[in-house]
Amino acid sequence: MALTDEIKQQIQQGYRDVLAGKSIRARYGQRLMIAEIARYMGDITDDDGQRTSAPAACVVEAGTGTGKTLAYLIAAIPVARALGKTLVISTATVALQDQIVLKDLPDLKKHSKLAFNWTLAKGRGRYLCLSRLEARLHDEGNGDSDTMPLFLLDGPKSEEAGTRAFFEEMLASYGSRQWDGDRDHWPEQIPDDVWRQVTTDHRQCTNRHCAYFDSCAFFDARKDLDEADIVVANHDLVLADLALGGGAILPEPENALYIFDEAHHLPDKALNHFAASVPLNATRQWLKQLSQALVKMQPYLPGGSQAAKSLDRIGGASREVDLVLSRVYEESESNTGWEFNEERRTAQWRYPEGELPEAMAELAAETRIATANLVRHLGVLADELQGAFDERKEHELDRETAEAWYPVIGSFHSRAEDQLRLWTAWCEQNAAKPEGEADPDNEGDGAQKPPAANRKSPPPARWAVRQRWDHAEDITLYSSPVLADNLLYTRLWSRAYGAVLTSATLTALGRFDRLNARAGLPKDSRFLVVPSSFRYGDMATVEVPAMSAMPTDDGFADELIRRLPGLWAGEKATLVLFTSRRQMQQVRDALAPEYPELIITQDDMAKGEVLRQHCSRVDEGRASVLFGVASFAEGIDLPGKYLHHVVITRLPFSVPDDPIEASLAEWVTQRGGNPFMEITVPDASIKLVQAVGRLLRTEQDTGRVTILDRRIIARRYGQLLLDALPPFRRIIEP
Repeated sequence: MALTDEIKQQIQQGYRDVLAGKSIRARYGQRLMIAEIARYMGDITDDDGQRTSAPAACVVEAGTGTGKTLAYLIAAIPVARALGKTLVISTATVALQDQIVLKDLPDLKKHSKLAFNWTLAKGRGRYLCLSRLEARLHDEGNGDSDTMPLFLLDGPKSEEAGTRAFFEEMLASYGSRQWDGDRDHWPEQIPDDVWRQVTTDHRQCTNRHCAYFDSCAFFDARKDLDEADIVVANHDLVLADLALGGGAILPEPENALYIFDEAHHLPDKALNHFAASVPLNATRQWLKQLSQALVKMQPYLPGGSQAAKSLDRIGGASREVDLVLSRVYEESESNTGWEFNEERRTAQWRYPEGELPEAMAELAAETRIATANLVRHLGVLADELQGAFDERKEHELDRETAEAWYPVIGSFHSRAEDQLRLWTAWCEQNAAKPEGEADPDNEGDGAQKPPAANRKSPPPARWAVRQRWDHAEDITLYSSPVLADNLLYTRLWSRAYGAVLTSATLTALGRFDRLNARAGLPKDSRFLVVPSSFRYGDMATVEVPAMSAMPTDDGFADELIRRLPGLWAGEKATLVLFTSRRQMQQVRDALAPEYPELIITQDDMAKGEVLRQHCSRVDEGRASVLFGVASFAEGIDLPGKYLHHVVITRLPFSVPDDPIEASLAEWVTQRGGNPFMEITVPDASIKLVQAVGRLLRTEQDTGRVTILDRRIIARRYGQLLLDALPPFRRIIEP
């Protein structure tokens, strides 16, 4: 679709209207971004609504102060409407999601003549399930009633909420329309263990068969999705929808134009989403819960019915899984080179190249077969129960029994499917198709696996973690893809009508290579770095003072304790960033007694409250020093007087014991690469730029950044990290 004059006019007029309406001036970078996104979308060709051009993404790095949200909204809305596609805007954080829904979209609607509507999309688990709430109240009212067994599945009850009075208040608020059933709209925070009792997932939900379908909070919210021009979601929901095939929750990828804001998070989110784990002892406890539920369920099923037969088969399959899990635990406990971290009371073991020892591989295969058997029989029973909802057909089960038990069996089925994902991943052939060779899967069982250096993609990471508590112990097994490139390409980029990725930090050391490798972007993608409107050299300095210790030295924490008071002296608002929570606490414990009412750490209270207290102190004219770790290096916004000095104690290199990073480094090494320069340094560069980005939030801000890690000037890679920072004035002590 070429950009028509009419669409260009809508974009230009919309931009002029917003600038005039808000009395703001045009920004060069913002105009560049609008033009790039509009051109990209206009270059997509289609036939009868189906994209015919090759898959491609538009990647725009635009720093703080660009006005990214307005730029992509102004560019994309007229194009999406002309194409008849839904604009799906996805963020990594709730804060940005709220900003777009509550501020940016209403602002654009108010100040422009663009016609559009929007809705916020959330997963089913964010909404009240009336059926479960009623069952919860019924359960409490009947004391030890066996008829509503849902709460076999719930964890320990919260003391603050979760009483009968609380659930009655919830029902009354929803019934009177004072509350829409959205967890995030309840006036107080609802503890996870309480919320689990009154929400559901796709495996437990009976959809149109539910007696409460017409008043369902989730389906009410879904109605808006079908009518909306713009759907605001988050990366997790987009990935969950893609895992279900696309179009289950959100519009189908073929009918969507995606904008991924905070796009640097997308590859990690994808890895998390497609990872799998099984805690062995906890799973055996869960199997006992399943056995209890089967015993309670039996009296409600007619003898000789399909459901009753399935119940017997589930019992047998459950015992088989339990037996093989005990053998897996024994094998893992006895034949793994555990080295305990006594302080954390944990030990971790990564299988090199993802290769399992022969005994463990055989047990994994057995467990996969046993778990698949359990999943199948649970699925049959779930189908039998669901069949009872269809009143047009005669059925062996009555509807009341189905309503009581379908969510329970659905929950067990879902959990068993999650476990099967791990065992399936552990049994998959490690050898991805090697470059330039035939598929080894077609060469018979005796075929040699290709050497790791020849694999196009790294093998999956497989590892185990052993934990000890006062009266218990468990071993959890994990599997994860090492790169999300293939997952994102096959499920998203190859299917999406179009996709724009934007963030303040998409390049690493000035290049898009790292993002390209991690996200598997199509080869026809286009890339743009938008110049910042900030006058960095006039607004801030980056300082590297003389230090007597390097971060790798034993005395570095003592050096921090000695130097920090001098660095924050005379400042009203300082942020000190650590890479280790333990070191942060050690420095705080040493300095807090000397500086009462000055230091707040991010662990002292909820994040919002920490920031509120910091700003309150500054408003009162008092000095405030914030201590934080990784999440404070990216996710906070303290403009103007609320932050004047950022102190970076140590370069943010990844923790070396992360099994996914270690697996990737191993693969890069086997291919003759240098994982430190190819992975560790670029990733540290992104994190460092994000940390430094806390300082200047508006064009009026000023301040300084102090880096206490002398490796930034003493090591060869340090110059690369320094040059990737914004062009602040540099003050480097010899």
